[in-house]
Amino acid sequence: MKQTMMRMLLHFRSILLGVLTILVLIQAQDQSGFISIDCGLPQHLSYIHESTYINYISDTKFIDTGVSKRIQFKDDIQQQLEYVRSFPSGVRNCYRINVTSGIQYLIRVSFYYGNYDNLNETPQFDLHFGPNVWDTVTFSSNDLGFAFKEIIYTPSQDYIQPCLVNTGKGIPFISAIELRTLNNNTYTTHSAKSVLSLSGRFHMVSKSIENLQYRYKDDVFDRIWYSQLYNKNVARLNTTLHSDDLHQNDFEPPAIVMSSALTPVNASDPLELYWNADNGNDQYYLYMHFNEVENLAPNETRAFNIRVSDTFWHGPVIPIYRKVKTIYSTTPLTGGTRYPISLFKIENSTLPPIVNAIEIYKVKDFSQPETKQDDVDTITNIKNAYGMARNWNGDPCGPVKYMWEGLNCSIDGNNIQRITSLNLSSSGLTGQIAPSISKLTMLQYLDLSNNSLKGSLPDFLMQLRSLKVLNVGKNKLTGLVPSGLLERSKTGSLSLSVDDNPELCTTESCKKKNIVVPLVTLFSTLIVILLISLGFWIYRRQKATWSKSKKKDSMKSKHQTFSYTEILNITDNLKTIIGEGGFGKVYIGILQDQTQVAVKFLSKSSKQGYKEFQSEAQLLTIVHHRSLVSLVGYCDEGEVKALIYEYMANGNLLQHLFDGNTNILKWNERLKIAVDAAHGLEYLHDGCKPPIMHRDLKPANILLDENMHAKIADFGLSRAFGNDIDSHISTRPAGTPGYIDPKYQRTGNTNKKNDIYSFGIILFELITGRKAVARASDEYIHILQWVIPIVEGGDIQNVVDPKLEGEFNINSAWKAVEIAMSCTSSNEVERPDISQILAELKECLSLEMVQRNNVSTRARDELVSIATISETTILAR
Repeated sequence: MKQTMMRMLLHFRSILLGVLTILVLIQAQDQSGFISIDCGLPQHLSYIHESTYINYISDTKFIDTGVSKRIQFKDDIQQQLEYVRSFPSGVRNCYRINVTSGIQYLIRVSFYYGNYDNLNETPQFDLHFGPNVWDTVTFSSNDLGFAFKEIIYTPSQDYIQPCLVNTGKGIPFISAIELRTLNNNTYTTHSAKSVLSLSGRFHMVSKSIENLQYRYKDDVFDRIWYSQLYNKNVARLNTTLHSDDLHQNDFEPPAIVMSSALTPVNASDPLELYWNADNGNDQYYLYMHFNEVENLAPNETRAFNIRVSDTFWHGPVIPIYRKVKTIYSTTPLTGGTRYPISLFKIENSTLPPIVNAIEIYKVKDFSQPETKQDDVDTITNIKNAYGMARNWNGDPCGPVKYMWEGLNCSIDGNNIQRITSLNLSSSGLTGQIAPSISKLTMLQYLDLSNNSLKGSLPDFLMQLRSLKVLNVGKNKLTGLVPSGLLERSKTGSLSLSVDDNPELCTTESCKKKNIVVPLVTLFSTLIVILLISLGFWIYRRQKATWSKSKKKDSMKSKHQTFSYTEILNITDNLKTIIGEGGFGKVYIGILQDQTQVAVKFLSKSSKQGYKEFQSEAQLLTIVHHRSLVSLVGYCDEGEVKALIYEYMANGNLLQHLFDGNTNILKWNERLKIAVDAAHGLEYLHDGCKPPIMHRDLKPANILLDENMHAKIADFGLSRAFGNDIDSHISTRPAGTPGYIDPKYQRTGNTNKKNDIYSFGIILFELITGRKAVARASDEYIHILQWVIPIVEGGDIQNVVDPKLEGEFNINSAWKAVEIAMSCTSSNEVERPDISQILAELKECLSLEMVQRNNVSTRARDELVSIATISETTILAR
């Protein structure tokens, strides 16, 4: 009998547990439109929240960066806050969450520090939403490291991208992301670009219970209602109210929230409320929810008007028993840092005013357009096709400061960002050219050079009708170049570069180049062998003679030795001074063949000495490059020391930027100068063996010829080092204040990255039209002190030289600023090599030239010259 009873009890218990489980599951499944993500939760885990019964899942399928961490402080925290996802790597890390476009969502992100990193120090970081800045996440001293942000947003794409941005004030992290669908006709704004950011959502607490919160399932939208106490001159009206008792409207505030109301103690007094704004320029939307909680007698009435900031806002308001009425602003409220709300009864009302709940939203400007979804999907497919490890996430085109590496974008006529430039040069690409590229229909610039791409140059590239520049050089492509591309190249509508693809042909005749008659081949081979043998014999006989005369003849033909008398004749007795620097005065001269030259004397009072004179003379006899000033000869006669250079008709860059020159350098001219100078520096750093560090790069040492072609000059402080290890040795600090790498100035340890810093300062001078060090209000301000805050604020218009009057490509300008910022990074390891800088500057110039015109024949020739220039390397010994 006992056994039978026991079996029955166990059976009943199992049935009861099963029923309870089913009830919980049913309750948990009643969440249509809910997306609840526990950030950092291990991939295999999910759960039903212990109090709300909301189903939470891991974030691993929404992001592929960051690391999972578990918090240490766990007292009285919500279950979804126990894990965090931390982002120690990368500046911007973004989630991508699929949604339904055109549907209004409540989007809430939560952060609970909980000392997950054992540092006991909360960070500060920025929160972005696609291309727009959402907010800054901070933690006050009394919130135990908890913060949340909430917006009401209607996506135009079928995904959203919340992003965490490292601003250098600690590692970003996130605890939870929650999305809830709303009724589309509820929370509206006057502009589609305006987003509602929660400033406060309060219910008038009943029974004096503090810190009481309501959310799902009390609130069908899972809005969180916080208690708000007003203990001065107010009373609370309470009733028992169930959901079925309340006639709802579209806002559907919870019945438990609408069951209590606030009213003044003195029936004749107004009900006074207020909220404080963050600053006087903020705009707000106010929502007030009313429900009559008392069943009024026939002789009782309750009617009142509402003032906001001492201005009539709405009235009369007549709450109805057990029926929700919501009053809200249809245009944003403005007016200082404090917003008083006054509810006062009208003359014939017998009862004072009441209010049950209030919502306050601050307006956020999300006016930065998103990138067209087709372009986003296409560039993502390209990334996947080539298996690139780049941290490409978030919106590709915005914010502009965080535009994806290798891209440039423009806004089309529909105010949508489109990808117009794709630079995948030197990206380690293999396989064939991805067909996805043809879907970037607005592409104007495509650079796939210096990779290992194989196969033919595909016909689908002809579908890119906007394409102005195509560079596929230095690959392993084969076959014929499509005739359509060749035709566009001939007409000037396309700058085409296909060099260094040995098996890629531009004419039909190349099909026959491998078809040869065996007999002819044999005969040709014999002739080649005989010629080689003959040449080798002649070489052996002449080698000794060549060796004896080579050095003397070379020096005589390339670098002449001049006497002082010859110098006086050349310069017409030192008649015309064309410049003066730390080395000494510079005179114009004319050689016997009527070639103009510049003669630079070493002054006895010069800060630079004979050692620098020797250094420059020796260096320029062995390095030769089209972007370095050429040495014609020198004079070393007693106390007279002089160097004779090619004459640079347009002086130096300093004169054009700062010396009151009325001929303002255009944006494309500035970029061309930067590209030329980068070519010269690349030769010194990478083309010379051992590499050479200039150590005194500045605008005064960048000279311009009659065609405004820039060349680097003044090598008196340059040093050659055997290898990159040797280049990190201590030397006497050299250079010009404002351009010297601060770390080099402190330690004296020099390397290539010191020149990169100086080059970055020059770039900023070209961009801004400001000197490296400028005097302002009795103090000297370095250009980085001025420019960095403006750049971080995203204000490119106030960065670029106002003398240009807005005549520049904004994408090209942002790209140039990004290059300059990377060059001047305080961490020299993060500074790019000059070869990378040169490639990116070429892209800037190409974008500017494409926008200015449809690539005229002359512009096309310049682009081809820039893209395909072959540098001659002469080793420096």
